[in-house]
Amino acid sequence: MGELLNAALGFPTLLLTAALVVVVGFWLLVLCGAAGCDAFDSDVDTDALHLAGLPVAVAASIFVAVGWFLSLSGAVLLAAAALPGALPPLLSLLLLFLAPFVSWRVTRRLVRPLAALFPDEPGPSREDVADLT
Repeated sequence: MGELLNAALGFPTLLLTAALVVVVGFWLLVLCGAAGCDAFDSDVDTDALHLAGLPVAVAASIFVAVGWFLSLSGAVLLAAAALPGALPPLLSLLLLFLAPFVSWRVTRRLVRPLAALFPDEPGPSREDVADLT
């Protein structure tokens, strides 16, 4: 357990651990009703990143979670390998850039099937149904 905690709070995973804490905090606010899952949709153009069709918060959450997991896994593997010399810091630096890149690619692949779950137009509300009766 200590090795996992050291990896989560060490370089390079610490950057994505902080982002993951923000993501978890946001989704807790959504669960409490203080924010909506589409709260950031008017601010960002997701077509440029090839993430269209999904709320920005969902796409960003997937990106951060996958990147954190990749970074954490890489940090644990690097620690277990016990490589000599200056190789571990260089590989950690490579991991800092590689984990977000792979996470972006994975997020782009996951967006396509998930976009069908988030239609462009909202469904009927309770008021619409009440007006029909």
